[in-house]
Amino acid sequence: MNRNQIKSIGVKFNELLKSCEPFVSQKDNDDIDRAFRMAVEIYQDKIADTGIPLLEHSLGVARVATDDLSLGAKSIIAALLHNVFLVSGISQKELKNNFDDTVLTLIEGYTRISALPTDKISLQSEKFHQLFLSVAGDIRIILLKIAHRLCDMRNFASLPEEKKRRFANEVEYLYIPISHRLGLYRVKTELEDLLMRFRFPEEYLSIQEQLAATQSKREVFIRDFATPIEKELFKSEITFDIKGRPKSIPSIREKMIKQNVELEEVYDLFAIRIIIDSLPDNEKSDCWKVYSLVTNIYPPNPKRLRDWITTPKASGYESLHTTVRAQNDKWVEVQIRTRRMDEIAEKGQAAHWRYKGFEEKERMEEWLNQIRDILGNPEQIKFDDSPKRSARLGRIYVYTPTGDLVDLPEGATILDFAYSIHSRIGDSCSGARVNNANVPIRHILKNGDRVEIITSKNQKPKQDWLQFVKTSKATAKIKRSLKEQKYQLAEIGLEILKRKLRNWKISYKDEIINGLVKHYKLASSIDLYDLIAEEKLDYNELRVLIREKLEDTSKSSAPRTDSPATFTRTSESDEPEDVLIIDNLLDNVNYRLAKCCNPAPGDKVFGFVTIGKGISIHQVNCPNAKRLLENYGYRKIPVSWKDKEIKNKYIKVVGNDRVGILDEITAVISRDFKVNMTSLKVEKKGGQFFGEIRISVKDMEYLRELLHKIAKVKGVTKAILTKPNA
Repeated sequence: MNRNQIKSIGVKFNELLKSCEPFVSQKDNDDIDRAFRMAVEIYQDKIADTGIPLLEHSLGVARVATDDLSLGAKSIIAALLHNVFLVSGISQKELKNNFDDTVLTLIEGYTRISALPTDKISLQSEKFHQLFLSVAGDIRIILLKIAHRLCDMRNFASLPEEKKRRFANEVEYLYIPISHRLGLYRVKTELEDLLMRFRFPEEYLSIQEQLAATQSKREVFIRDFATPIEKELFKSEITFDIKGRPKSIPSIREKMIKQNVELEEVYDLFAIRIIIDSLPDNEKSDCWKVYSLVTNIYPPNPKRLRDWITTPKASGYESLHTTVRAQNDKWVEVQIRTRRMDEIAEKGQAAHWRYKGFEEKERMEEWLNQIRDILGNPEQIKFDDSPKRSARLGRIYVYTPTGDLVDLPEGATILDFAYSIHSRIGDSCSGARVNNANVPIRHILKNGDRVEIITSKNQKPKQDWLQFVKTSKATAKIKRSLKEQKYQLAEIGLEILKRKLRNWKISYKDEIINGLVKHYKLASSIDLYDLIAEEKLDYNELRVLIREKLEDTSKSSAPRTDSPATFTRTSESDEPEDVLIIDNLLDNVNYRLAKCCNPAPGDKVFGFVTIGKGISIHQVNCPNAKRLLENYGYRKIPVSWKDKEIKNKYIKVVGNDRVGILDEITAVISRDFKVNMTSLKVEKKGGQFFGEIRISVKDMEYLRELLHKIAKVKGVTKAILTKPNA
């Protein structure tokens, strides 16, 4: 740094000390001085992204922290040293030896949240807000980050283009919403203003020029408007200040767009703020007294009254707003508040707490808990002097390799993450790389982790996975995969059993299978085949049991009438096996619809276990059904549609146009068949009509009957199924 820069930095540091002097002790002042000297030694000639010396940038962040955010000594120290881990080899121990644990926590937290990817923040801003809050831990870290980004925006022109785009997105989707939520209206307004200069420079310049051209006229208007109010306030012996200003340029632009008007037509373009001195017990009554004086002079719009004194905003904002009609029929917004309210409105609740003894540990904890409540429950929690601790959020947010955020419950594992992406990824998950480190499937994820799943073709879901996954989605998908594995294993077991029976010169019979199921007290034949495939049954014992069953059968005079299908429950209760529910078949690798009969929701169907291709779903009247059931009846399983009603089927009806024909067709659908008709489109051309009707029916058989009935309506020449707009 040259001599002028050193001198400039010295002046700025002295201004910082003067700014925070009323709120820090002598010890704090010494700590700030020591932090500055350490920053000088570490940063030296290093330059920030904005092109200014890093030391000057850090002083700027510290100044925003105390002037705009009302933070205290520890936050100022952290602001001065917020980049130390990024630009030097200083150790945590060295930093802790010079300052207390809080300063180290703030700097570590700042470094941690600065590393969070924000590439897709516009698509998932609310998730990112929660992640930001959870990772930061101490709310002062978030406030320091806001101060940092405000300094960057003030030097926006000198930033590289890539950083301009990224910073602008962060400001729009993260820092402006959080500033608004925390009641940091001065910071929020400045961020909005700086963002608009970058995003819409021509519009900004146009509004700015129009405001400048009318400034003298506006000042006269405000003076004329305020004069009668001032006279009444003097008469009432109220100590006050009146500030007049136009709305901010981003606010004016928003109103112009929303109201579709030019600048001069914007409703309540002007705002007057009346700030009064008042004792704590008289604040509400004094504000309403001023409201009465103002509305006695200018008629108010009752629809525009906003009482945030009786019920403050969640951020702690207190003010009385009204819009009144002034001279020349112009609308003016009047804000009425006390000095305490104005300070909080401009700088947030930190301003209030700092005056009450900000750096005292108990006060600080109260303030931080209130801020945490606001960010977690912005519409429900109010500020008071006895805040409640917010409940744990119970959620974590982790990144995919492409930067998307995934919302998971606290305690979620690698497997939960894998199944949240896709069931096939979950089924084949063998581990993951979390923040570039290899971890097992049981690894519990933390906020802000970046997760890349590792898969293996040899991996399959296991029963013990159900013991450590946290999400219902993962649990359901693991159970479904285990069930499919069970069916596949059953096929192997069945083939083994048939081969053994051939070796023993015994014919395969349903009576044998039913007897074995009852003997081993199993739920179904599938369980029997599983035990055989897993070699959990002794083959010699099986042979003896089967011969006993054959003898029992020969003694029995009652004929058997069992179906050849053995995938049914054969327990003593003789109840059917749990039906397999068909859900999202087309997307699930475990099931497929047979092409030979093309079953649709509502058709009567059965499942057929194929070799290596999962379960094939056939209509009961499929041309191949008889052959399949005669030769492979043991592979049949009962299935049912999740939603038996067939939705959004389209009927194309063509006929001769005559009076009343459309009423007759709709009567058949709604009255005779009681079918839900959700849309109807009709076109007429050359004496004919062409109709497209969307319906929902209970099954395909019912639909075929309906088509047959419609075709019989006099004048109808065609009634068929079709595709939309076909």
